[in-house]
Amino acid sequence: MLKASNGDDAPLNEASSPSIELSTRFQAQADTMTAVKVSTNYKYTGPAQASTGLTKPTAGSPQSLLLVTDEVETTRVSETTVQDSVVRAATPLNPSVPTTKPESTKDASELDSQALHMAIRLTDSSTEANDRKVGGTSDVGLSVDLIHNDEKVDMEEELVANERFVPSWETYTIQSGDTFADMAERILGLGYDEVMQLLEEIPDERTFTRWRVGDNFDFKINESGELLALRIMEDAHSGLLIERDHDSKSFEVTRLEKTARKTERLFSGTVNGSFAQSASATGLSYSEVSDLSDLLSKKINFRRAARRGDQFRVLVETDMIEGQAADSRILAAHYKGNKRDLAIVRNPADDNFYTSEGYSLSPAFNRKPFKGDYRISSPFNLRRKHPITGRVSPHRGTDFAVTIGTSIQSPANGRVVKSAYQANGAGNYVVIRHDNGYKTRYMHLSKRLVSEGERVSRGQKIALSGNTGRSTGPHLHYELMVNNNQVDAMRVKLPEGKQLSGQALAAFQKEAKQFLAQIDHDTTLSMIASQSKLP
Repeated sequence: MLKASNGDDAPLNEASSPSIELSTRFQAQADTMTAVKVSTNYKYTGPAQASTGLTKPTAGSPQSLLLVTDEVETTRVSETTVQDSVVRAATPLNPSVPTTKPESTKDASELDSQALHMAIRLTDSSTEANDRKVGGTSDVGLSVDLIHNDEKVDMEEELVANERFVPSWETYTIQSGDTFADMAERILGLGYDEVMQLLEEIPDERTFTRWRVGDNFDFKINESGELLALRIMEDAHSGLLIERDHDSKSFEVTRLEKTARKTERLFSGTVNGSFAQSASATGLSYSEVSDLSDLLSKKINFRRAARRGDQFRVLVETDMIEGQAADSRILAAHYKGNKRDLAIVRNPADDNFYTSEGYSLSPAFNRKPFKGDYRISSPFNLRRKHPITGRVSPHRGTDFAVTIGTSIQSPANGRVVKSAYQANGAGNYVVIRHDNGYKTRYMHLSKRLVSEGERVSRGQKIALSGNTGRSTGPHLHYELMVNNNQVDAMRVKLPEGKQLSGQALAAFQKEAKQFLAQIDHDTTLSMIASQSKLP
């Protein structure tokens, strides 16, 4: 049984591992210190070193670093002075416990070096100089430096603390699940009462509820995180500036109008594949390609008339706001092909497109009462068998396979003469008498959006498609009547669009001449997009 060296009778655990003796050139000059228990989780197996630089222990750590062996050993620590430096090395607590001596002087020297290696040096200028003389190295894994150079960190913190806070605009992008109440508290630092006051100040409270994921708003806060100003754009051109007065606890709302700089861009391309793909290859945006295709397709059947190698050019006007492209519009276009040569120009007087001769690009009567292309589920057929009764029953209209809720539009200007519901027949239906004497009828609607006697214009939404009345599934039944007789709306010749005349024609042709000259002859106009080439 081993006893502590401080004179207490508390027993200590026995240890069987060999002890380490310092070489005779080191003379112990300190009293025995309190024994401690050594950890067993590390074993030193490296080569002996003649001399080792050691570092100062960290605060709160034991004042000695003990050699760790495979087994637990009870040790004592003695202090030794080596060239004005104090070192501590582990030695057996009780001299009576037998120890294993090194078999040779070389082994003893290696163990002495190991003991010195595991000692701790209190760093000062004199010991650093001595270490440089012997060329010692530190065991990085075991040394701990208590001296931290905090000068740089303190200086940076001081600079930040002394820096004057200047509020600046920040931007937040709407995320999925965001609500204005949540963003007002989390981003803008507003409480419930302040949010309610803000809603009372703005002209339209829906400003904060019609945001979509990906939209953004700008805000400015002070050093305390309190809102100073809020900027919300309703579109690319206009919006609201909301400024907060902290003294009066109120909000001041003013309207913002951004000035747009108009820029003209000329795109040129060659048909190679589909027209839409060829137009996109010039650099036109998706919406610009769609607008151009819709315009030209009113006079050109691309499936039949377009040929590889046909040339086209388009002049686009773009609103540039703060260096970013906002809205764009087509001013003029020229398609020059093997089978079709068409030049179209936007008329600033009515914002519609005409040919260079002044003929409207749009017919006075649209072929279909909706946008897009839907499958015909049942065509006009005077000898059709009825799908429910099985008897021959003329189908005096055209059925389109549209989903419930599809927008139905008036194909021309006119007046609503009937808007009603028929339970066992047409369901919800609408009848319009158009200005040229034609009539159109729309059946099986889910919702009627116009009333009897109401005036409608070409392209106006009049109803939503559905599956009401005597119907086998969702669809639109569309009828066109000429002189009160049903005709095939997909084949009948429709009335041509209007033609400009008099002063209106002269003013348009003067404008059109300038646009077409830019497209076909003006080489000074910047060519923004590259021309698509044939392979």
